[in-house]
Amino acid sequence: MDKKLLTIVVPCYNEQESLPLFYQAIKEMENEGKLSSVNLEFVFVDDGSRDNTLEVFRHLSQQDDRIHYVSFSRNFGKEAGIYAGLEKSTGDYVVIMDADLQDPPAMLPEMLSYIGTGEYDCVATRRVDRKGEPPIRSWFARKFYRLMNKISNADIVDGARDYQMMTRKVVEAILAMKEYNRFSKGIFGWVGFRRKWLEFENVERVAGETKWSFWKLFIYAIDGIVAFSTAPLIMASIFGLLMCIVAFVFIIIIIVRTLIFGDPTSGWPSMVCIMLLVSGIQLLCMGILGEYLAKTYLETKKRPIYLVQEEK
Repeated sequence: MDKKLLTIVVPCYNEQESLPLFYQAIKEMENEGKLSSVNLEFVFVDDGSRDNTLEVFRHLSQQDDRIHYVSFSRNFGKEAGIYAGLEKSTGDYVVIMDADLQDPPAMLPEMLSYIGTGEYDCVATRRVDRKGEPPIRSWFARKFYRLMNKISNADIVDGARDYQMMTRKVVEAILAMKEYNRFSKGIFGWVGFRRKWLEFENVERVAGETKWSFWKLFIYAIDGIVAFSTAPLIMASIFGLLMCIVAFVFIIIIIVRTLIFGDPTSGWPSMVCIMLLVSGIQLLCMGILGEYLAKTYLETKKRPIYLVQEEK
């Protein structure tokens, strides 16, 4: 029986130091026979790197004809990198991995053993701890996953990584979702299929620095909420309704006090506070509406998810 083809998709941004170590780790597993059940194909995606990542791609592809790469014309983000890698993949199975070895290659044989049975369409991974991360960042991450599962219909597990192995059927389902504003963790959960979760402890980067600052993660979280939930719009409506009720109650109180007790309306400080509160809620609701409108605007432009400068 012919071996299945496994495509390893690796989105990269400024990973010139990590890439040789990543490739060597996979080669060592091959030499040890741990990946003997499949043939391998590599798809590296250069997301507009500013270092010599593309040069490393070229060098590795000269050594190994199983290596293919795509280089973007500029930085389009990891979501675009994942989509491009899946588009270029040809394997029966496809696995998404980071080049920094935070996605342990040692898990590949176990993932293959589960997906090879035909019982699962996808084998995904999640971190069971966040060692090495700032406590405040870990706290917000846990709250985000809890919030997303409450307000959206996408199954997003706490600590979920992009590191997962999929059958061709799942890959085609993901590629069918051609939206410009992509949130892969939500998309992976939204498409469904039979999924097996594997857990592992957090691993530090083998080289380089993380590209995800707290601010970038915050924006990424907002994108995920807007992409897979309309709950913020409902919240804006509820805020508006509550403020109308509060305003009506205060009007009744003022009229009663004036008619019965002859108490004149006074107190400009309290009036200023109320105006600021109402104005703040109005701006918040406008911001929520604006965020959804902006995403809709970008989708209607039908711009490509990425542009290619060089590929092999």
